[in-house]
Amino acid sequence: MNRKTAVLWTILPALVGLDIATKSWAQRALLHGRPLFLLEDWFGDGLPLTLTYNTGAAFSIGVGDASRWFFLVVSIFALALIAWMYAETKQSDTVRLIALALVASGAVGNLIDRVRWDRGVVDFIGPVDLGFMRWPIFNAADSAVTVGAILLVISLYLEDRALKRSSAETLAGEEA
Repeated sequence: MNRKTAVLWTILPALVGLDIATKSWAQRALLHGRPLFLLEDWFGDGLPLTLTYNTGAAFSIGVGDASRWFFLVVSIFALALIAWMYAETKQSDTVRLIALALVASGAVGNLIDRVRWDRGVVDFIGPVDLGFMRWPIFNAADSAVTVGAILLVISLYLEDRALKRSSAETLAGEEA
């Protein structure tokens, strides 16, 4: 097994499994819309866990009655794009490999909910009061997508910086 395959098949099943397990727990342990507070010592009033079903996308952005099917199709296209990017990524680009595996894991986790029922994606972590805003309710898949997207931006930034540095060195060598 090559390194790219190992990164993907270590992260993807672990995070999809975690997402499925935590969503299943939330549906058994939480009453829809009634928060349960955990970790009061770390989060002041506690970290709220509130079961809800999101028929839209991030921040409950939706397209009405067609949201389930629209975001199901968008998820499949996104996974195809991620697969292409993953195939094009060098084995040495660990940050990008991890980033894409995280985003793919989150996309698959939420896609499973969209395929299996019309209630929407199971969300249960939050809302979290950040002091300046209330962060919406999310799940493990959403966290994987967010962390993966941040890592992907970092990876693309570092690649761009390296290309600019290489171009500058090439120009300096030609002038000498």
